Amino acid sequence: MSEKRIFSGIKPTGDLTLGSYIGAIKNWVELQNEYLCLYCIVDMHAITIRNDPETLRRRSLEQLAQYVASGLDPERNIIYIQSHVPQHAELSWILGCYSMLGELNRMTQYKDKVSKGEENLNAGIYTYPVLMAADILLYQSDLVPVGEDQKQHVELCRDIAIRFNHVYGETFKVPEPFVPKVGARIKSLTDPESKMSKSDDDPQGSIFIMDSPDQILKKVKRAVTDMENRVTFDTEKQPGISNLMTIYSSATGKDFDVITEEFEGKGYGAFKNAVAEAVIELLRPIREKSEEILADRAYLTEIYTSGAKRAAELAEPTLKLVVEKLGFVPRG
Repeated sequence: MSEKRIFSGIKPTGDLTLGSYIGAIKNWVELQNEYLCLYCIVDMHAITIRNDPETLRRRSLEQLAQYVASGLDPERNIIYIQSHVPQHAELSWILGCYSMLGELNRMTQYKDKVSKGEENLNAGIYTYPVLMAADILLYQSDLVPVGEDQKQHVELCRDIAIRFNHVYGETFKVPEPFVPKVGARIKSLTDPESKMSKSDDDPQGSIFIMDSPDQILKKVKRAVTDMENRVTFDTEKQPGISNLMTIYSSATGKDFDVITEEFEGKGYGAFKNAVAEAVIELLRPIREKSEEILADRAYLTEIYTSGAKRAAELAEPTLKLVVEKLGFVPRG
């Protein structure tokens, strides 16, 4: 295993989807064989929006269970809940003092929320990228898996690290964005122009990892298609069918030409049934294993308690170095 470290996290602001699994978590399972990986439930990031406390707690625990059920080994990886490692918040405050207002004003996600006039535009939304920088730099991370919407935040993280290092000498490792093997980009079943999202306003557009077979079948049957009645991959003319083909390909390993040949002359009804069945069988073992883990609260607690302890042990030397360089009085 490489000594290089990878940090990544997902907010528990919605239930994990088929898209989350195929596009990210499935690839994380492969990375655990090559790197020291920290996979975090970033619940502190989640409170920039108002959450029902019980729902946030449930989603945090379910997400952790689903990580493990998907194949992430809690012995080889450090899997933990962000709020259980207070060094995240402490370093975030410090790094906020080395983040420029102009930089934060330019953050695209913040500007988008302002332009849309979203409610609850709190300071946490504005300083969200600083906490993300603390998440990454706290562990001297070498690599950060990023999607297109997070690249700007990683660039800010690098700028903050370079600025701090310039003032105080070598302190933080400057992380590199990491583009893993691209997982299929799964789109919404009801709006194939948009990605399948755990925070989608329309729950019919997303297949969730914990959905029952009946729920999956109903959602796939209602998926947007077209009037062509041909199973061919064409994202411009047939975005809905192309999305279902991507899902079917990801679940079965079949390429698009084979899928087109398989359903030649069979119509969309037969194709949707096959897609649903393939997804049901793909997610069944993950859902069942997740349910087992959630039912064993002692084991679940052991995972996140052990993970937080290991994370804190990695985090503390960095924080100790930072406060020493800042001139804080050493703790007794």
